[in-house]
Amino acid sequence: MLNLSNVSSHYGDLQALRDVTLEVGSNEIVTIVGSNGAGKTTLINTISGVLTCSEGTINFLGKQVEKEPPHRIVDNGLVQVPEGRLLFPYMTVLENLELGGYNKRSRRELSHSLEVVFEYFPKLQNRRNQLAGTLSGGEQQMAAIGRGLMAKPKLLMLDEPSLGLSPLIVKEVFETISKIRAEGITILLIEQNVFQSLMISDRAYVLENGSVILEGAGKDLLTDPRVKEAYLGI
Repeated sequence: MLNLSNVSSHYGDLQALRDVTLEVGSNEIVTIVGSNGAGKTTLINTISGVLTCSEGTINFLGKQVEKEPPHRIVDNGLVQVPEGRLLFPYMTVLENLELGGYNKRSRRELSHSLEVVFEYFPKLQNRRNQLAGTLSGGEQQMAAIGRGLMAKPKLLMLDEPSLGLSPLIVKEVFETISKIRAEGITILLIEQNVFQSLMISDRAYVLENGSVILEGAGKDLLTDPRVKEAYLGI
């Protein structure tokens, strides 16, 4: 479904990604793990077209998209939920959600998409007229994921969805990710919560200094000595 081949990207003269090759199959959960500064957000921003791919190819559903602008990539069904939620704080929850359904493909089914989001996140329905900036951290993350779902993604990329949340809310977020995949949406997950993310992943890649250093089945990587030492503190 998504295939990256020898992808590199730069911030000015600084090379942030080096020859990254990975793939995401249909209806998989694939996780990218790594420490701060490893290049995880750079990777997802490059796939989204927010950051220019300087070398290599990005192929989504049989089409090369590395030169496409971000809005075209979203139109194709490749949707990012950014790190830090990035909601519009002085707009209501409903307005934030509706903004997610701006493209032609999703606009036609706006009402149905709202119903789907409220089924995933009933709290948002109760707070639909509340300003997004007044929500709790967990509710804001629900709204951010919901906004991504409003774009009717074929592949949903989640950047650090558990960041800054309580353990109970983190558990809910990961359960929701599994439910979304069960509904037929493929997931690319960027996470620092290595244990939880690898437990729900079909496959995973470990990113270090902008390069992939390990890959394999999610639960297999949990037992890899290098992963246990570097990311699980074992």
